[in-house]
Amino acid sequence: MSDSGNAQSRDGGSSRVTCSSVGNKVTVVLGAQWGDEGKGKVVDLLAQDADMVCRCQGGNNAGHTVVVDSVEYDFHLLPSGIINPMVTAFIGNGVVIHLPGLFEEAEKNVRKGKGWENRLIISDRAHIVFDFHQAVDGIQEQERQQQAVTSIVTHGQQGLPHFLTLFFQTYVDRIKPMVRDGVFFMYEALHGPSKKILVEGANAALLDIDFGTYPFVTSSNCTVGGVCTGLGMPPQNVGEVYGVVKAYTTRVGIGAFPTEQNNEIGELLQTRGKEVGVTTGRKRRCGWLDLVLIKYAHMINGFTALALTKLDILDVLPEIKVGVAYKVDGEIIPHFPANQEVLQKVEVQYETLPGWKTDTSAARTFEELPENAQKYACYIEDHSGVPVKWIGVGKSRESMIQLF
Repeated sequence: MSDSGNAQSRDGGSSRVTCSSVGNKVTVVLGAQWGDEGKGKVVDLLAQDADMVCRCQGGNNAGHTVVVDSVEYDFHLLPSGIINPMVTAFIGNGVVIHLPGLFEEAEKNVRKGKGWENRLIISDRAHIVFDFHQAVDGIQEQERQQQAVTSIVTHGQQGLPHFLTLFFQTYVDRIKPMVRDGVFFMYEALHGPSKKILVEGANAALLDIDFGTYPFVTSSNCTVGGVCTGLGMPPQNVGEVYGVVKAYTTRVGIGAFPTEQNNEIGELLQTRGKEVGVTTGRKRRCGWLDLVLIKYAHMINGFTALALTKLDILDVLPEIKVGVAYKVDGEIIPHFPANQEVLQKVEVQYETLPGWKTDTSAARTFEELPENAQKYACYIEDHSGVPVKWIGVGKSRESMIQLF
């Protein structure tokens, strides 16, 4: 075979098959911390000229908030890019769909003026759950008596046709027109006419089932590999991979959090940042930006650029600390620990940067930011090795400053 891959067959016949063109590439938006970084805002920005927006993993435990024209939208299952009336939204096989929640969420957004049903496609390989499944999960999680669990499971097995009639048939007529063969749908989108395809990640790198801070993680791969498995597409069709990084760090629930600030700094970040979960309503734990964590997420995802969000929350601080290394037993370690016991006892090495003590919320260009705010963004670029493409200084679409 020649290097070109276009040599004749051994019997001297016609040319052999060559590799087909890669086709369209998808742009991926992923969380680089423990979630709640503002991925929805970045997706909303990119979706303005997209043809298609996809969800590839997670369920309705994910939550994105987007503000457009002073109207606030909360998304849990629907791709937030569906706000663009020209976009086709695709929910891939990697997503677990709570069907009652999907329709409830969609109807809320219809009331706010955003139609959706004729633009939503759902993979026929996506898994569906109902309140019944959540009830069983709740019983198991609370470790109730085994007899109660057995009773519910047995009832579910014996009455399955009745269960399907009650809980599924109600929705089947509405959802049936939306369901397609997901693999074929994606293949046609990638290899048909030129399209801008956006993939919206849910959760974030440190919640990934394999690479997150196990066991305090989600049940899916929310790193870049989940794009291929959750949509049924090959890796050569992955193009830009944008990591979304909050200007500080937050986490919901328990688990190691090396840069957490259980003090007035943490309270200030929580209050100014309105750090309350979209889905759970729980207050988020808050701390300084952790660049060890960001570099770890970059190792896995290969970010081509970063979106730095909520910079304005730091406006009132006279100085800002950034975690740059971890020490264990007095020695700097060159990696992010997989072992939770090790991560719990790391000693974070900080660098202290000057604050800017200026309101940045009105800035619309990089040059309009205070000098020390510019330096903060550049510091993150230098230490992560990834360029910052956007800086967020507020909730609205207009408050995302694009650098290049």
